Amino acid sequence: MTRILIADDEALVRGGLRMILTAQPDIEVVADAADGEEAVLLAARCVPDVVLMDIHMAPTDGIAATERILAERNETRIIMLTTFDLDEYVYRALRAGASGFMLKTTPPRELAEAVRTAARGDALLSPSITRRLIDHYTATASVVGNPGLAELTVRETEVLRMMALGLSNREIASELFVGEATVKTHVNRIFAKLGVRDRVQAVVLAYQSGVAQLRR
Repeated sequence: MTRILIADDEALVRGGLRMILTAQPDIEVVADAADGEEAVLLAARCVPDVVLMDIHMAPTDGIAATERILAERNETRIIMLTTFDLDEYVYRALRAGASGFMLKTTPPRELAEAVRTAARGDALLSPSITRRLIDHYTATASVVGNPGLAELTVRETEVLRMMALGLSNREIASELFVGEATVKTHVNRIFAKLGVRDRVQAVVLAYQSGVAQLRR
């Protein structure tokens, strides 16, 4: 079972998310919080696998709560929820360590799959957000080095570039004519060598370091 914590300052939203997710046989909602401060406390107490976190909460907003939760338990995956598809919130959320970013208008059937995706450790970004994220980092960030890049094998570097293009493990396996389990092993080794926690951080590093380049 994937354990979920819901954090949103609107009771109707919390109730709706709970109803959608508890209908799934492999998902358990362990708690819900009405603000960021409560989310931090409940995350420590309930140890969820995934947190659905509203960005706009007071007095502690979702981004501050995300930073505090991940400081205590880095394994937790956090999906940021908002009604606004704005760059400012995307960048702040990802810098805080969020594993994904979703609009509250996301269809119910996609929400459960998003939770499963985050629980697996995969990035959760819509294609439009991914493109703007890459554009932002390649346009504004100076080249960043990482000692772990030199430790990557030729195949691991190839897998990292494919990840940066947005390919899933299954798609990478098809491109390389190997099993999906083999790709997953490569991905986990890439994470370990680069010192990153998930696909989002790995992809950002790939573009910042110049290992991957944006296709126009």
